[in-house]
Amino acid sequence: MVVQLANERSVVNQFLAELRDGSIQKDPMRFRRNLERIGEVLAYELSKTLDYQEQEVTSPLGVAHTFLPVDQPVLATILRAGLPLHQGMLNYFDRADSAFVSAYRKHRKGEDGFDIEVEYMSSPSLEDRVLVLCDPMLATGRSMVLVYKALLRLGKPKAVHIVSVIASSEGLEYVKSHMPPNTRIWLGAVDEEMTAQAYIVPGLGDAGDLAYGVKL
Repeated sequence: MVVQLANERSVVNQFLAELRDGSIQKDPMRFRRNLERIGEVLAYELSKTLDYQEQEVTSPLGVAHTFLPVDQPVLATILRAGLPLHQGMLNYFDRADSAFVSAYRKHRKGEDGFDIEVEYMSSPSLEDRVLVLCDPMLATGRSMVLVYKALLRLGKPKAVHIVSVIASSEGLEYVKSHMPPNTRIWLGAVDEEMTAQAYIVPGLGDAGDLAYGVKL
């Protein structure tokens, strides 16, 4: 299942437009906040697919019947660009566990190509948990799949969700063909093109640099 918020008319389109706008990108706090707000909306949409059970809640005046989540997910984020998106998800799944993975592109000297390197991973057990993988940009999709495979060392999740703000159509197809068939994918928008250096077009640029400053 793939959900793309940009297909519907909602305030999310304003958040996406501001993320792409070169003049607004000069304000890193605004950029981070827009990533966070989209994370909040995607968390709400994703929450509709979780399992719930009926429970009673006692107020000072009586008893209310409601449905509460059976499980709390594990929110796994690829550093560093994924942090604002992670925070948006955490604002809604405020009892969730968190996992963090350091993955980066190791460029080959004199070539456009690159390899994905995973250097650091911190995570609780994922055995029979709901796993939510967060990364704002889904370009080639290789980082997302590699991180998922690395996390499997910590247990097999019972359900997998992928959350991104902008994906390329190529990256989306790669993920669909390399992740478990029941994976749900939650996106802000899908762009059709990608450069030779694997940047999404029109995309928005380097999300990590825009959020936290240019790296060496």
